[in-house]
Amino acid sequence: MVVMVILIIAAIAIPNLVHGKMRANEAAAVSSVKTINTAQLMYNDAFPEVGYASSLANLGAHGSSCEKPTSTNACLIMDEALTTGLKSGYMFEIVADGNTPAGGYTVTAMPETGLSGRCSISSNESGDIHISLPGSPGIAGGKSVGAGSSGCE
Repeated sequence: MVVMVILIIAAIAIPNLVHGKMRANEAAAVSSVKTINTAQLMYNDAFPEVGYASSLANLGAHGSSCEKPTSTNACLIMDEALTTGLKSGYMFEIVADGNTPAGGYTVTAMPETGLSGRCSISSNESGDIHISLPGSPGIAGGKSVGAGSSGCE
């Protein structure tokens, strides 16, 4: 009887723990996208001849000591997990607009697996953060942070 009660409690608690972890990963991804946006603004100011960074590695130390930051190791994001593109169950990517200097960029954060999160997060040089379910449009659709629920809290 005791074992059955424990199994019932576990059957209720484990899904809630998994859902809580996913929500924590999603919140961490939103925070990381905000960090990337801030670093991009600082990078654009520091290296106007380059514009916005075209990779996360360029925003970080990129293996340097950070004594003399350059456009390939700006030392603006010191979180190595984020600058490698994988943090808290999310994969991060920056795509610049291809111009020289880069006048725009898009940053996306996608769940690594179905257990890491349900929502993809995207932003661009405007700083607006959009949250959407994978497979739905990112920047063009979805919800802005605080704009309501789309299945992504």
